[in-house]
Amino acid sequence: MTIHRPSRRHVLLAGASLALAPRLGFAEEAAPAATEAAPIQPAAPAAAATRDWRIGLGLIEAPKYQPGFLHFDYVDPAAPKGGQLRLQSIGSFDTLNPILSKGDPAEGIGLVFDTLMKASEDESSTEYGLLADGVSYPADYSSVTYRLHPKARWHDGQPVTGEDVVWSFEQLKELNPSQGFYYRHVASAAVTGEREVTFTFDEKNNRELPNIVGQLIVLPKHWWTGKDASGRQRSVAETTLEPPLGSGPYRIAAVSAGRGVTYERVKDYWGADLPVNVGQNNFDRIDYTYFRDDSVAFEAFKANQFDFWSENKASRWATGYDFPAVKDGFVKQERYPNPYRTAGLMVGFAPNLRRPLFQDLRVRRALNLAFDFETMQRTLFFGEYRRPNSFFFNTDLASSGLPGPAELAFLEPLKGKIPDSVFTTPYENPVGGDNAKIRDNLRAALQLLKEAGWEQRGGRLVNSADGQPFAFELLLNGDTLTGVAGQYQQSLKRIGIEMALRPVDPSQYINRIRGRDYDMIYTGLAQSLSPGNEQYDFWSSSAADKPASQNYAGIKDPAVDQLVVDVVQAKDRETLIAATKALDRVLLANQYMIPSYVASDVRVAIWDRFSHPAELPKYSIGWPALWWWDEAKAAKLPAPRT
Repeated sequence: MTIHRPSRRHVLLAGASLALAPRLGFAEEAAPAATEAAPIQPAAPAAAATRDWRIGLGLIEAPKYQPGFLHFDYVDPAAPKGGQLRLQSIGSFDTLNPILSKGDPAEGIGLVFDTLMKASEDESSTEYGLLADGVSYPADYSSVTYRLHPKARWHDGQPVTGEDVVWSFEQLKELNPSQGFYYRHVASAAVTGEREVTFTFDEKNNRELPNIVGQLIVLPKHWWTGKDASGRQRSVAETTLEPPLGSGPYRIAAVSAGRGVTYERVKDYWGADLPVNVGQNNFDRIDYTYFRDDSVAFEAFKANQFDFWSENKASRWATGYDFPAVKDGFVKQERYPNPYRTAGLMVGFAPNLRRPLFQDLRVRRALNLAFDFETMQRTLFFGEYRRPNSFFFNTDLASSGLPGPAELAFLEPLKGKIPDSVFTTPYENPVGGDNAKIRDNLRAALQLLKEAGWEQRGGRLVNSADGQPFAFELLLNGDTLTGVAGQYQQSLKRIGIEMALRPVDPSQYINRIRGRDYDMIYTGLAQSLSPGNEQYDFWSSSAADKPASQNYAGIKDPAVDQLVVDVVQAKDRETLIAATKALDRVLLANQYMIPSYVASDVRVAIWDRFSHPAELPKYSIGWPALWWWDEAKAAKLPAPRT
């Protein structure tokens, strides 16, 4: 399970830096895998009179906050409103439609729209009512009913209705394949009472389904089915640069196509005094400016052209902050472990198994042996990173050692369908860093490649049967990772493998990802502490050929499909942990990704004109929702350079 405002944008973890508000990947397969439980007939929703209304939902623990709570503990309820926040984004945008899988939506578009529920940032996988003031579900989790808040309004003053919710769900599921996967087990949505909407599921006992429905972004049906100022019919199926009507704390004030967007705080926002919003959404104006290049953007930050920088280069963090504003105390450097406390992260090189070149497990193991993390840690990373050894790294869901009885209950039925090493050999990344270890790793890699049908001829690795060279292209999102990729390229060259580097701009990168037009990419997947339906999208066979899925490697493995079902259908926390560890072991043993490196905290630099609550939430730094403009600090800073 992951919390998000739906967006088409990929999670691009360049430099292994976890986004401050990570979009962790949402999707579910489009059709049931052969190993899935047979669907049930949708159950009739409970009568309204028998519903047990709750204010929140928690997957791991019962919600911390109880009815009548005034605000989240981590906010300052007296936070002042006002001021301007200037932010940046890399690339471009071409739409303000928040639900489509096509187009590149503007950064921050989620500020315009409310969802049914809102996540708590000091709890894991827990959410409370936003557009909905109550939620109810039966003991078998066969449906969920949301009761809309009586004060919920669109910015034009019209009420948010159950019809809006049902229409939004149907459009999202139809128009966005990724969201269609994610909500596949939601069989129907219907207005079932005054201000009530019931979502009926096609399976029982999936504890996650009520929570993920709460993440639904709700759009105004009357606006999207109406006409614009010129009399043209709008269409939610098309991209648009017309500022859309919303219900959230901000509205769009100005748009410069592809270059920037400005949001202004809605002064009469209907939800400003809700417990989940008190002390938040404090800036009167938020500006996003787009830059084509990371290096150019950083120079603009140094020149006081925008306020906040999340650093994804260890070398720049160590050596690039000697400019005057830092020395004078105008720019502060901070490190925060908070976002990493609730996320497991795997980052690395994903070979595209749709290409025959990477379909042999021995080849993928050889590629891992050629990656020398320890040398990069010394020469590039300034000791900043760790190499992940799990797809759920740094969580209690990560596998280690040999599988115990609880994991074997899931693994033993799959003997013969998964690598034998799962049962006999704990997964470990190869260790380099000195000449002897590097030579041993490359020698082992060559032996695996020989077994897979490759041999060295004249310094090049070629196919033993047809003489074709072992050559492929690494597609990169911009030039941030060319240093890391360049060192990996040289290691591969030592055993005769030709890896060409292909950095492209973000729009081209996204289009090529959609079209599966790549040999290998550098990417990352962030996991919550309560994995669920999104695992279909990451690993399942039916997601492999879906352009919007995050099954970047093109995995089609019946054993993995079964383990994903085991995770999603886990009946309790203990079973979920065991099933997830079993899945992790099989993914690692199949070497579906060559792990690279991850950070332990978020590194940020900020122009010192803002303040925040004394105690930030456990799992987030709350940027920018909890922070506010500090007039006294701002008065001490120099004017931006032009």
